Amino acid sequence: MRQIKFFIDFEKEEQWLNEMAKRGFALVGKSIAYAFERAEPEDAVIKVDFRQFHSRADFEDYLALFEDSGWKHVAGSKSSGSQYFRKVGETVSDDIFSDADSRAGRYQRLSRMWFSLACCYIPIFVAMVSTGLVDAAAFTHPKALYFTPGLWEKTGVSFWQAFLFETPFALGRGFAWLLFPLLIGLYFIFSALAKSRYRQVKS
Repeated sequence: MRQIKFFIDFEKEEQWLNEMAKRGFALVGKSIAYAFERAEPEDAVIKVDFRQFHSRADFEDYLALFEDSGWKHVAGSKSSGSQYFRKVGETVSDDIFSDADSRAGRYQRLSRMWFSLACCYIPIFVAMVSTGLVDAAAFTHPKALYFTPGLWEKTGVSFWQAFLFETPFALGRGFAWLLFPLLIGLYFIFSALAKSRYRQVKS
């Protein structure tokens, strides 16, 4: 089973994953969606860290450290950021973090990641504006986005067939650029939310 959800708060994400385990859905992977497999319901302890690694060796050392401490890595990759661990050691603490600073640190890393993504899209958007790819006239003259010859002279079924066929392409030509300021704004918001959560956990 796959399920799509979005979290900024790691504690809420952990709570949801543990509730899924109680319902008999064991986490086995995470990309855009969470991947679950049917399993025996259990009171699992799943914790989330946020780290990205430049080398495979550093990632494997990181996993080995947790494995030796009684935590099994169940989802996440070298560059995915979010790393998911399930407690397997009987005598291990129920938390993978030893203090508030390390627990809060994952929010700081998450905030930096969102901020970096936003900054990466800004030059692209600026380049689109400077090269004329951003055309605000699309809002006032949307008919100019349609290239089908004689479209506006057609009537009846032939008009609607041509109009509906070209509309997705016209929207792409005229408004695809809106995706970039939207993403930039969302990424800055996500970064601010993660930063706020970092301050809360740290205090």
